[in-house]
Amino acid sequence: MAETVDLGKMLEDRGAILRGHFVLTSGRHSDVYFEKFRVLEQPDVLSALCARIAETYRDAKIDVVAGPTTGGIIIAFEVARLLGVKSLYIESENGIKTIRRGATVAPGARVLVVDDVLTTGLSVRETIQCVQQAGGDVVAASVLIDRSAPNTDLGVEWTAAYKVEAQTWAASEVPEWLNAIAVTKPGTRPSA
Repeated sequence: MAETVDLGKMLEDRGAILRGHFVLTSGRHSDVYFEKFRVLEQPDVLSALCARIAETYRDAKIDVVAGPTTGGIIIAFEVARLLGVKSLYIESENGIKTIRRGATVAPGARVLVVDDVLTTGLSVRETIQCVQQAGGDVVAASVLIDRSAPNTDLGVEWTAAYKVEAQTWAASEVPEWLNAIAVTKPGTRPSA
């Protein structure tokens, strides 16, 4: 995909960036939502975003790319493929991120944690903690889409393939103009 492509327009045209009134998995309200499955079902779009991540970390001597279920595992696979390294999938068991199915992280392995959308950073921080507890050295994190607040701290260096300009509000602070729009509750994690 050429650099001259307007990635934001492409994501909106493909139904990945939606506008309306959304309750996010964090419990916050927003006028913009990123529908990761519109990207995950389109290999050309997903590969273009993952290529941006892989290029950023091409010289970082990454050993493993780790991502949480659901969307993060596809991203981890593609970024790992582009970097020529192993991928690792982090699952939730009883509400806690864990490495399952006999997978391991070699002590001191240099790990890049990836995920789909960054809003509050909870999923990425949980994944980082899981990898660190397993003995991995998390070098950095990267997401397809950053819709977080400025100065979001994940505890490691992090980047995004694309930044969505969006505001979020606590339920008690939703502006009247947004309250006038019917609410949609997308996402895979129960709202907070």
